[in-house]
Amino acid sequence: MVSFYPGPARIYDEIPTYVKDAAKEGVLSMNHRSPEFEALAKKTATLFRKKLGVPANYKVLYTSSATECWEIIAQSLITDKSYHFFNGAFGKKWFEYTLAINKNAEALLFSREEKIEPADFSFPYPQATICLTQNETSNGTQLDAGILKKFRKLNPAALIAVDATSSMAGIQLDFKQADVWFASVQKCFGLPAGLAVMICSPRAVERAKIIQEKLHYNSFANMVSMMEKWQTTHTPNVMGIYLLMRVLEKSDGIATIHQQTVERFRKWEAFAESNDRLKPLVENRQVRSYTVLPLKAETSVISTVKNKAKKAGFLLGEGYGELKTSTFRIANFPALRDREVKALMTFLKSLKK
Repeated sequence: MVSFYPGPARIYDEIPTYVKDAAKEGVLSMNHRSPEFEALAKKTATLFRKKLGVPANYKVLYTSSATECWEIIAQSLITDKSYHFFNGAFGKKWFEYTLAINKNAEALLFSREEKIEPADFSFPYPQATICLTQNETSNGTQLDAGILKKFRKLNPAALIAVDATSSMAGIQLDFKQADVWFASVQKCFGLPAGLAVMICSPRAVERAKIIQEKLHYNSFANMVSMMEKWQTTHTPNVMGIYLLMRVLEKSDGIATIHQQTVERFRKWEAFAESNDRLKPLVENRQVRSYTVLPLKAETSVISTVKNKAKKAGFLLGEGYGELKTSTFRIANFPALRDREVKALMTFLKSLKK
C-alpha cells in the first residue's frame, strides 16, 4: 500500500535501515543528559542550517507535535495580543488552542480563494504576535514567500509565528521572515509521527527572556536554556531525533527538493485541470499548496475513487472537516517516488473509462 495521505505520510525507504542502525549504535537506550545525546542534538541543528537554510543564530528546539507548539507559543511568547490569520481548519484550531490560554487572541479569517495583502491590516499593538499558517493542510492552500516578507517588513516590532507543518522540508522557506517556525516530522520530513521542531529567532528568545514564563515543563525560556547545553527540558523522542538527523544527512538540500516538489505539483495540477470528474478544490492558482492537493467531485464519486484506490494499493487522504465527503487529498511529499506518483495518476485516469 502506497500512502498519499497528507500525514502521517509515506516514510523514506531508508527508515527501517536507520532504525536497525539506531539499535546497533545504542540510540534506543541513549541517556538524554549524555555527551552522546548532546552530540546528536548539535549535529542535527547543524544539518538544519546546512540542508534547510536555517540562519546560524536561530535555535532548533524539539517538541512532541505541532499541537504542542501552539501551546508553547500561547503560554510563553504572547505578551498582550495575538492575531491569527486563517482560512481553514488547522489555522482555526491554532486560534482556538491559543484562546483557551490567552483571551486576547483575535481571529482574522479570509477565504480559501483569497490571496491576502498584508498592507490591508494594521495592528494597534505593535509588539503583538502574528500567527500565520503557511500551508493549510485541510484545504490545500498556502501563503507564498512574498506575503511572509511583507508581514515582516510592515510589522518590524511584532513576533511572527508560522505553522509550516505540511511544507517544512518540502519547499524552500525564508526563515529570516519570521521568528518562530514549527512543523511535525510525519509529513515532508518523511518520518514516523511523534516529533516536531521549533526554529526560533533571537527576537523570540529575547521575548521569552522578558516574559520569563517558567511554569511548565515546556516553557519556552526553559527549553532555550537547556538547548544552550544541547539538552532538552524532558526526556525527548531520541529515536525520532536520530532518524531526523539521518534523513537530513542524506538530503540533497532544500533548493533541489523545492524544485522537485514544484515540478511534481505542476504535473498534478495539469492532471487535475484536465480530468473530467476530479477537479482542484482551490481554483485560484496563486494560493494552491505545493505539497497538499485536494481534489473535489460529487460525493458518490469521491467515495468510489477512494475505495477503488485502496483496492489498487493507494491510500488517499480523507477530506478534512466540512470537506470530508466532497474531497480527498493527495500528498506531494518528497518521500514519494516518481514511479508511485505516475502509477496513481495512471490509475486515476483509468477511472474515466
